[in-house]
Amino acid sequence: MKKYIGMLCIVMVASAAMIGCGGSPASKVESSFASAEPSLKESAQKAVDAVKAGNYAGASAQLQMLATNTKLTPDQQQAIKDLIADVQKQIQAKAAEAAENAKKAMGDLQKKFGK
Repeated sequence: MKKYIGMLCIVMVASAAMIGCGGSPASKVESSFASAEPSLKESAQKAVDAVKAGNYAGASAQLQMLATNTKLTPDQQQAIKDLIADVQKQIQAKAAEAAENAKKAMGDLQKKFGK
C-alpha cells in the first residue's frame, strides 16, 4: 500500500511539473508572436500587457480583433484561443468575487439598519 501511495505521489508531481513547463497562455502568445510582422506583434503585445495589468475587458477586445486576422499561423491561432479562454475564466472569477462582495455588503447593511 505504501508503494502504491508513493508511486501515486511521484506520478502527480511529474504531471504537475509537465503542466507547469508549458508556461502561461500570455507567455505562449508572446513566444508565438516573437517573429511575427511588427503590426501583429504589437497587437499581441497590447493584449498581453492588458492581461498583465488586469484589464480583462481590454485584453478580450484586443484578442478578439487579433483572432480575426487571416495572417496568423496555426500556433498563433491556438495561443490566442488559449489566452481568450484564460481571460474569460479571469472575468468569470472577478464577477463571482464581485457578486460575493455585494452579497456580503448587503448582509452587513441589513444587519446595521435592519430588514
